[in-house]
Amino acid sequence: MRTDRPRTLGALKAAGYASRPVKDEMRVNLLRKLAAGDPLFPGILGYEDSVVPQIVNAVLARQNFILLGLRGQAKSRIVRQLAELLDDAIPIIAGSEVNDDPLRPVSKYGRRTLEERGDETPIEWVGREARYIEKLATPDVTIADIIGDVDPIRAARGGHVLADELTIHFGLLPRANRGIFAVNELADLAGRIQVGLFNIMQEGDVQIKGYPVRLPLDVLLVFTANPEDYTARGKIITPLKDRIGAEIMTHYPEEVEAGMDITRQEAWLQRDGRPVEVPEFVAEMVERVAFLARRDKRVDQRSGVSQRMPITVLENAVSNAERRAVMLGEEAVVPRVSDLHAALPAITGKMELEYEGELQGATKIARELVSQAALETFESRRRLPVDEQLDEIVDFFDRGGVLQLADMARAEALLEGLSAVPSLMDVVESLDAELASDGARAAAAELVLEALVAERRISRNDAGRYTRGSRRPPPAAGPQFPGTLDV
Repeated sequence: MRTDRPRTLGALKAAGYASRPVKDEMRVNLLRKLAAGDPLFPGILGYEDSVVPQIVNAVLARQNFILLGLRGQAKSRIVRQLAELLDDAIPIIAGSEVNDDPLRPVSKYGRRTLEERGDETPIEWVGREARYIEKLATPDVTIADIIGDVDPIRAARGGHVLADELTIHFGLLPRANRGIFAVNELADLAGRIQVGLFNIMQEGDVQIKGYPVRLPLDVLLVFTANPEDYTARGKIITPLKDRIGAEIMTHYPEEVEAGMDITRQEAWLQRDGRPVEVPEFVAEMVERVAFLARRDKRVDQRSGVSQRMPITVLENAVSNAERRAVMLGEEAVVPRVSDLHAALPAITGKMELEYEGELQGATKIARELVSQAALETFESRRRLPVDEQLDEIVDFFDRGGVLQLADMARAEALLEGLSAVPSLMDVVESLDAELASDGARAAAAELVLEALVAERRISRNDAGRYTRGSRRPPPAAGPQFPGTLDV
């Protein structure tokens, strides 16, 4: 904190300080950022043309607003970054619990101090971080938590009657005066508490223990909520909703590439000791698992499939590859399709299932999502017609060929075994993918096999054993491939 700032009211006036409402302050700072081309919400991807412009409009219009969206859509992160639109620091009357403006105090403490000390009133400076207050709404939140309550001990020590404002222990909202007050999951807040919010927004007053208290607060109110919570757990009362200026809908990434950018940004991939090489097609496959889950009728779409799913799946897949690299002494950590199967707990734990999904089981659904994601990734990256080569691969399994891929196999050993499957490596080389290492080529070969599993042209069991497809017709007469390629 700078030491050259005014420390008394007289010095503050002499410096020419002029206070302004917090919404005007944020508006001016936002306009400055827009003019300079500065990033508004660093790290928030995929909202540049949808959510961000609506937030900008709400702030420029000096409106309170609410972000509506399913879980894992960066609502809380956006709200917290609003604090960057506040000034670096503002002056308050020293000792004020509600950030009293030295020129226009709202509390009795601030007014009394100003009357007693005049230009000698001591000044403190409050940084922008302290001017942002956030509360997670739960059904047990009380008016005392949000607005405040009478403190009998304070009354006794100060010799005040309970009706005196000086006996109040202020809640979170008054303490956010001249700043931002954010409420997450607003619909979970009890109706009577929402009434208190609405009343202080509209009239600037509230009753505490039956005593009317006038608090003309200067605050930006920002809320978040899940639209489904309106009926599942509660609702936003109409008077409060009517006084929220803008209702802004968030969303999941609309393009796979945007989702991959978010996952790469958020996932912890830089491990100690060994370099991590995540093939682009593996990252795409991870992202497509989430996209498929958001369309699957067996998954409860009202709950949503959080963007945290692909982040945790990729982290778990890399961890399984890291475990293999350490145990086998490999130089690089390269995740492959089998590592996604090892990361199934990161998928099943992120899905709420419908009745049909509950009957089938989360693990079965997760395996199907992985296979279907492999198929979509394969189709997006095939550069040349490879139908004949794929038929040769399928024919190998139809005629009795079995391929057992060990989770702990070294990449070069895996490639040696995979090369025994006719035309498999030819299909791998035809993919639009960077295959600079043995690990990447092995991962690409597993991708091809998993895509065929999705089409049910071959089968894969939980142990990584590839065999003849469950829906394939009996093979025609011809040479057989008895035995198992065990890798």
